[in-house]
Amino acid sequence: MENRSIYQDIAMRTGGDIYLGLVGPVRTGKSTFIKKFMETLVIPNIDSDYRRERAVDELPQSAAGKTIMTTEPKFIPEEAVEVFLDNQASFRVRLIDCVGYVVPSALGYVENDGPRMVMTPWFEEEVPFNMAAEIGTRKVIQEHSTIGLVVTTDGSISDIPREEYEQAEERVISELKEIEKPFVVLLNATEPGTAKVQDLARQLAEKYEVPVMPVNCLELTQNDIRQIMSAVLYQFPVKEICVDFPRWILSLKQDHWLRRELVGTILEHAQQIARIQDVASAMAKTAEQEHVESAFVSEIDLGRGRVKLLMQVPGNLLYEIIDEMTGLTIGSEAGLMPCMIELAQMKRDYEKIKGALDQVEAVGYGIVMPTLDELKLEEPEIVKQGSRYGVRLKASAPSIHMMKADITTEISPIVGSEKQSEELVMYLLQEFEDSP
Repeated sequence: MENRSIYQDIAMRTGGDIYLGLVGPVRTGKSTFIKKFMETLVIPNIDSDYRRERAVDELPQSAAGKTIMTTEPKFIPEEAVEVFLDNQASFRVRLIDCVGYVVPSALGYVENDGPRMVMTPWFEEEVPFNMAAEIGTRKVIQEHSTIGLVVTTDGSISDIPREEYEQAEERVISELKEIEKPFVVLLNATEPGTAKVQDLARQLAEKYEVPVMPVNCLELTQNDIRQIMSAVLYQFPVKEICVDFPRWILSLKQDHWLRRELVGTILEHAQQIARIQDVASAMAKTAEQEHVESAFVSEIDLGRGRVKLLMQVPGNLLYEIIDEMTGLTIGSEAGLMPCMIELAQMKRDYEKIKGALDQVEAVGYGIVMPTLDELKLEEPEIVKQGSRYGVRLKASAPSIHMMKADITTEISPIVGSEKQSEELVMYLLQEFEDSP
């Protein structure tokens, strides 16, 4: 997928405003990610020199170690700026940095053997730093962002062990899931390509059931950002599902067993689709059904949340249904053409007498009029009548006359005794029920 397409699709899903909320535990690299994101994607594409310089001045501070650098939620840039990519895609972007949930070994939230007290916009008096950090983080998650990025780490970017991040990590992911906001998890590591980090990412993805992408926030490239934003797109909800069946299935009545079975299968597995990423697994389950040969995604409109699915059935099923519904024995593709030729000839023959049959049903009598090709003209003949001469023209053509008649037949066989007559009546009634 092209860079332009990804950001254009995201802009469509968010109404043109991409408010990217960076959340997670403290000391995981959130500010570093924002700085690299701005430097790589946003600042080079701001058309105004003044806005570009101002955006540079608003970049957050970042540093290694245990000390908490971010002290309050911060919008970067302060006002959303419009970014143009290749003069084809444009969107307004703003990133939201937050302190994050505190971990035990972090420095900066304790002061003079007591909790560090800070002033916040939400309280008139000072509150503990960790309390302010939690409130700010929740506001970023719930109120300010349209897309969430949870930044966590394997512990390699600081001296804080991995275990201390787990509780805060679980908490923020749980809150994002609760409000159903699209998000992915970034696993910040100094060496994201190693087997150890990749294995940890797989474990976290299984645990949280969300995409987990190993990255090095210090070395983010434009391609890395594109992959992250593409993954976020697949977390948006599906708004519309279109299913393409073979056309002949749609010609069946709605209560036909095959149409009812296929529609029921789609409805059953569609209930499992909430996000774009759920579609593939749902289609894999659909393809396992008895009368489904394959089911796959043929088109995804990420910008509108539309998914188009294609369902195919075994080729011989068409001929089985034709046999079932018509009583004809076609069996396979080889038998289709001879049968169609025969039926076409029968249809032409029937069309000749259809009008007469309708007349018979309506008034009891009908005539099959001859066609022009059945008309036989004889050669004109000169005839003499007294002193005068004339020309005799003669033509003939076959016609069919139909008459409706109600035929009544009565048979009164003498079979013997009354009991034998009753037995014959019972026998005849039974035969009529079995073979009318």
